[in-house]
Formats: sequence, C-alpha cells, structure tokens
Amino acid sequence: MTGELVKESAMLAPSMRIHVAGHRGMVGAAIVRRLEQCGCAHIITRTHAELDLTSQADVRQFFRREAIDYVVLAAARVGGIHANSTYPAEFIHTNLMIEANVIHEAWRAGVRRLLFLGSSCIYPKFAPQPMREEDLLTGILEPTNEPYAIAKIAGIKMCEAYNRQYGTCYRSVMPTNLYGPGDNYHLENSHVIPAMIRKYHLARLAAEGAVEAIRRDEARYGAIPADIREAIGLAPDSSRLVHDRPRVMLWGSGAPRREFLHVDDMAAACLHVMGLDQEAFAAPAPSFLNIGSGSDITIRDTAALIAALVGFGGETVYNPAQPDGTPRKLLSTSRINALGWRPRLSLKEGLADAYRWYLAQS
Repeated sequence: MTGELVKESAMLAPSMRIHVAGHRGMVGAAIVRRLEQCGCAHIITRTHAELDLTSQADVRQFFRREAIDYVVLAAARVGGIHANSTYPAEFIHTNLMIEANVIHEAWRAGVRRLLFLGSSCIYPKFAPQPMREEDLLTGILEPTNEPYAIAKIAGIKMCEAYNRQYGTCYRSVMPTNLYGPGDNYHLENSHVIPAMIRKYHLARLAAEGAVEAIRRDEARYGAIPADIREAIGLAPDSSRLVHDRPRVMLWGSGAPRREFLHVDDMAAACLHVMGLDQEAFAAPAPSFLNIGSGSDITIRDTAALIAALVGFGGETVYNPAQPDGTPRKLLSTSRINALGWRPRLSLKEGLADAYRWYLAQS
C-alpha cells in the first residue's frame, strides 16, 4: 500500500459502513475501488432496480434498514451538451429528487457525515479564470447546462443548510471534467473525451476497412449517428464502407479550453476530503472544494492528443454551427492543494489508460 493509501485508510476505519450512491457510474465505481484499496470492508451499494433514489419512501426505508456511517452521493443524471440541451427537464428534476431524498433521509436516520459530488458547471459562464469557490452565484450560468447546474447548486446549499441547522458534517466537492474507466461512450449523450475517443477509434477502423470491428463497437457502445456514419463512410445498414476517406466531425470551433481529470485521481481526492478535519470547512471558507488538475487545454489540442493515441491520421472537421459551450473552464485548486492533495496522472497518461479500458470492453 502506498503512503497515500496508508494516510487515507487511517482516516476511514475498516468497520465503517459507507454507502456509495451511484456505484455503477464512472465516479462511484472509482470511489468504491479506492475504498476497497484502503481496506474498507463494509461498502453498501444498491442498483437502481434495488433502490430508486428519486423515491423518498424507498430512500427512507433504505436508511431505516441499514446502519450507515458515511454517505457518498455520487449518483446523478449526467451528460454532455447534446443531452443537457435535449432533456433539460429530466436533468433538473432527477438530480433535485436524488439530492433532496438522500441528504434529508440520511439526516433523518442520524447519518452525520456525507460527501456530495457536484460539478464545475455551477460557476458563472464568464467567471474569472481560474474559478474559485468564492465565485459561486456571482453571474449567469451557461445556458446549455443551466438546469443541471442549478440542481448541483441546490445540493451544495442543502448540505450547507443542514450543517448550519443540524450540526452535520456534510461536505461537497466540485470536480472538473472527468474521464477514465467506466465512462459513457454513447455518442448522443457522452462527454467530450469519451465522444472523441470513440469517434477517432471508429475513423481508424474505417481507414483500415474493418467493418466487422465497427459493427462490434456499435453493438457494445450504441448506435452510430447518421452524421458520424457518413463522415467515416459507413453504409446506413453497417454492411460496408461507401468511401475510403474517413473524417472525424467535432462540434463547435475547437477553441474552448477545458480542464480534465482522470477519475481515479478524483476518487483519491474524495477520500482525502472525507478525512479532513472540520476546520478546513469552517466559515468564512466556502463549504465545498474544487477538485481539478490545475491546467487546461483547448478542445482542438485535446483532439490532436486523442487522434495520435488512437492512431488516426486523417482529417478532423469542426462544425461551428454547433455550440461551443463555456469559453473556458479552469478550476482554482489552491485550497485542495494546500490541504495536501494533488493529482497523480498527466492528461497523456490518463487518456492512454482510458483508451486501454475502452479497447478491453470492445
């Protein structure tokens, strides 16, 4: 066990019963892996079929049955620009219900400690860069993901309110854009890195004439939209390639800058925050912490890294008619760094790990 894991395991007693809500998601699964590495023997999980977190009655019954010491609230409805724009009502309703039910029913059951996972989209669209925790609620939000952002802000404020009124220790962390093992590669609702990994992988397969491999990928990760199918030269019925000039089509201009963090680094940060003394969250300091890599990169340069990693040497075409989203999103990580945590993986190392996982699932 590394020195970092020894430190984390000392903060979390093996006898603690820790409920990870959202354990099948990318972040929740990474947190479960980290807890297991630290020797936590009682990790309580439930699938959606076993526990509907949008049902207050079901959540209340769960907390009555289970003696939980710590809750990690990683469950959420998530997606990229397309999904947020297409399903705004579902994004705000589902996330508000999950947060309200889990936080309130945990408190009713006497759970004193909880970690809520938010999102960097809580910050104003034109917040100063890098974005500090103090910048919350100082300006308008990015319209394309406003419903999701409002739900996450509500979760932060709910934790703050319960701490103030009931003396609980409910903490929140705001991760930057995450990627890695367990990511969502469905091309209509994935985030930027998994979408690019899959698009470049499909384009490489098309360049090699590997139609059968493309069909296997489609069976594993979902249908290939018509515009991407056309770009790589795949026939509508996936039976053959209709041209030998595959291209990769990306939304926007490629100019926006984004910060990315590997999900295993995020999991390590969560356990670090779980073990911090309460003084780190005492007023006037904000009640939540940013979690990020501390550096950003353009979408265009990210695409170039992924193209090289995948081995695709063809053309990349940007569609400026599609939205760019926020011009820049870089978190200030000075507070979490001062409290003893820093990421371990570089973007290049993390992307290679994500692609290895993707290939292994295919």
